[in-house]
Amino acid sequence: MFQGATELSLDAKGRLTVPAGQREALLVQAEGKLVATAHPHQCLLLYPRPAWEPIRAQIMAYSSLERQTSMVQRLLVGFAKDVDMDAAGRLLIAPELRRYASLEKQVMLVGQGSHFELWSLESWEKQIEQILAQGDSLLPPGMEKFSL
Repeated sequence: MFQGATELSLDAKGRLTVPAGQREALLVQAEGKLVATAHPHQCLLLYPRPAWEPIRAQIMAYSSLERQTSMVQRLLVGFAKDVDMDAAGRLLIAPELRRYASLEKQVMLVGQGSHFELWSLESWEKQIEQILAQGDSLLPPGMEKFSL
């Protein structure tokens, strides 16, 4: 279970160092093997490889003849890259993925349960502003009775 938001730095080669607590979980769950791909909200998704495989199969089960489906397939599967954590706990983010998500030096690694989102710091701050601007209308239909 991945949770929490951590500000990290990409090095000159486009690598990020996974925080120690998350690193151990990734080694146990996936032997340090992940998949990075594009998300429609212009961030990246980082999945442990075993968790990504059924998602990829589900996406590809839809007909590519339907225009919107093929666009989603191109985005999620077309951008997907295998990423292996090195001995120092670093992940190399491919240049095309860094460009897609406008990742530069400072990034946010955000746990989402089964996976992570990787945001540019600027885009993450905009996301937080949008969340705060929603105020009491933040919860979507069906979650009205949700309580913390």
